[in-house]
Order: sequence, then C-alpha cells, then structure tokens
Amino acid sequence: MLTIKRLDHLVMTVRDVEATCRFYETVLGMKRETFGPDNRRVSLKFGDQKINLHPEMGNDIGYLARIAQPGTEDLCFVTDDDPADVIAHLQACGITPLDPEPVMRTGALGPIRSVYFRDPDGNLIEISSYSGS
Repeated sequence: MLTIKRLDHLVMTVRDVEATCRFYETVLGMKRETFGPDNRRVSLKFGDQKINLHPEMGNDIGYLARIAQPGTEDLCFVTDDDPADVIAHLQACGITPLDPEPVMRTGALGPIRSVYFRDPDGNLIEISSYSGS
C-alpha cells in the first residue's frame, strides 16, 4: 500500500508572476526562489513546502493541470499567530478580510480558527490557527 507522507509543493497558475511574488512575500512572508534551466522557474518557499508559479500566458513548462487558470485555488496556510493579529496584519497591508472576525473550521488536525481573503488573482486564501481554537 502507498503511504503519502506530506505535500512537497503545489502549482498555481498566475496572471502576473511579479505581482504574485510581491503579494506573497509582503503579506505572507514567503521567499521567492528561482530554479530550473536558466533559473526561469519561480517558486514561493515557506517552511518545508513551496508554491511553484506558472505564468498564464507563454507557459512552456511541461505538464499542467487539464484546466490551469488563475484564481481557481483555495489554499489554507497554518500559523501560530493569533487570528486577531492576522486580521490586523492584513489590514495594515491594505487587505480587507472576507469576514470581520475569524471563523471556526475543521483542519487536518482538528478545529481551527480561520481568516479568509483573496490574492491578486482572486484565489481564496485561508490563514488558520490551531492554538486557542
């Protein structure tokens, strides 16, 4: 039987790689990295994972999802920060959360408190906390 250990990376198709990098670096503290032949590929690294970015137009990278379009992702990231601090940080970055207060959800390890907002392509981003749920 196959046993999956963890998620290594995921791929997001984006309209503007530079705008996406600025957003995720500034708002979520991710680190931009380049890789591949001639360092043409771009990823956003966080913890032990990364998000590889595929440009919407002129993408000659190889295998892609059957329908790869900007704004079709729904991503949940886990933080140790208090959700109220997440909301304050988003507001300081000029981002209005979709709900004024954190909402209760169920994560992979149990109850979480989540804050939702959208990235520049309209992807749904969820920042969740297990602590104090």
